[in-house]
Amino acid sequence: MHQISLWQDLERNDTERVINVASVPLRSPFRYPGGKTWLVPYIRQWLYSKPTSPELMLEPFAGGGIVSLTAIAERLVKHAIVVELDEQVAAVWHTIINDSGGGEWLAEKIINFELSANSVREALDHDTSSTREIAFKTILKNRVNRGGILAPGAGLVKHGENGKGLSSRWYPGTLRKRIIEITRMRDRITFIEGDGLEILKRYQGDPNAVYFIDPPYTVSGKRAGARLYTYPNIDHEGLFNIAENLKGDCLITYDDTEEVKELALKHGFCAKTVAMKNTHHAKMKELLISKDFMWL
Repeated sequence: MHQISLWQDLERNDTERVINVASVPLRSPFRYPGGKTWLVPYIRQWLYSKPTSPELMLEPFAGGGIVSLTAIAERLVKHAIVVELDEQVAAVWHTIINDSGGGEWLAEKIINFELSANSVREALDHDTSSTREIAFKTILKNRVNRGGILAPGAGLVKHGENGKGLSSRWYPGTLRKRIIEITRMRDRITFIEGDGLEILKRYQGDPNAVYFIDPPYTVSGKRAGARLYTYPNIDHEGLFNIAENLKGDCLITYDDTEEVKELALKHGFCAKTVAMKNTHHAKMKELLISKDFMWL
């Protein structure tokens, strides 16, 4: 009975305003499916509510990393650990954060690349084991594939924005600037390539940490997750089991489904729906899940 009334109270307090992402600084080099630029004002509100800046933010499913990048750039946390399993995405973060001089190399590679149908095809077909070269291919693929999708089967942009085709999302100057800005913060960012759930368990006993958790949305066999991500499948029940035992505060985002609501309540969390717009500008709702929403 208590759980039902709690859920009804939260439903009555839906956050209806849609964040204008044009007002949010874009810090990630990725245009990432399921990216969280729209969530940045809520992240600020959440972290500003802390008595002191958290010592550590852990983001176990980093993707484009916009939340950790924002928290570090705006000094909302002192250090961030970002984790990514996808080898392509991980190559980018390895190059920018872990490779001394790698980010600068990648920025110059992008600015000097002459984009055309032939050069794109040649670059993407080039077989390499170099982490730096894989990072460049990943950024290129992310920018010329429809929707920025990196998963197998994704196709190239055809008409693109305003009929610009492949070049419609290729902004070399902007990409260079974002990458260089990240290199200037890399002493406050740790990147780990690996399983986000395992890293969460490793750090779950740290009371000075905060955790931003944005897993692939694949509860109930959501097809979008399988289409968008190379590694879409995770143990959602296991994730909530770990999150329930985190010593520090956490904020979790999920697709708005009854199954997720039930998982949240089962593990002692509150959930609130918030409005957002997808890449097709359709208004949608996602779930924010936390122990409480006194800050919202």
